[in-house]
Amino acid sequence: MRGYRRDDGLYDIEGRVLDTKKTAASNAGGKSWNAGEHMHDMWVRLVVDEDLLVHDVVAVSDTTPYPVCRDATAAMRVIVGERIAAGWTMLVKSRLGGAKGCTHLMELLIPLATAAFQTIAEVRLSRPDKLNTMGRPVKIDSCYAFGANREIVARRWPKFYTGSEVPEQRSEDAGPE
Repeated sequence: MRGYRRDDGLYDIEGRVLDTKKTAASNAGGKSWNAGEHMHDMWVRLVVDEDLLVHDVVAVSDTTPYPVCRDATAAMRVIVGERIAAGWTMLVKSRLGGAKGCTHLMELLIPLATAAFQTIAEVRLSRPDKLNTMGRPVKIDSCYAFGANREIVARRWPKFYTGSEVPEQRSEDAGPE
C-alpha cells in the first residue's frame, strides 16, 4: 500500500495483491500454474480528497485464475462518491461482496482505507479537533491509544482524562500523534 499527494490536491492510495504458490497448482477451469508463478496480480487505486471522499476507483487485474475475473474491475466503481469513515468495511462488503465483485479487489479496499487515513494524517492533524455536541474531541476513545483513561488523553485533553493516575511522559509518546 502506498499513498501519494497529487498536484491537484487529491490523493492516490494504491494497493496490490500478488498471489504466488510455492507448488504447482490448477483450478476448476483447467488452468495450471508452475511453482512461483502469479495466480493473481491485481491492484486498486483510490482517489480521495482531504475529507476521505472517494473521487475515483481504478482497478486492474493483470493476472487472474479465470478470464472472466477481469470483468469484475468495473464493479469497483460503486465506491465512487462514498466517504471512508466508520462502517467502511461493512459498506464495501455490502456493495461488492459475493458475486457483485472480485473478493481480492474488494478485500484490498479495506486496508486501503487505513492507508488513505495515514497518508493524509498530517493534513488532518493540522486542523482543529473535531468536537461532539458536548464539546469533547471525537478522537477520544476512537482507538486504544486515545482511550479516555490513557496517557495521550491526559496530556492532550486533560479535562477529558478519566484515568486515576497522572501518567509519566514516555519518550516514544513525545512525537506526533
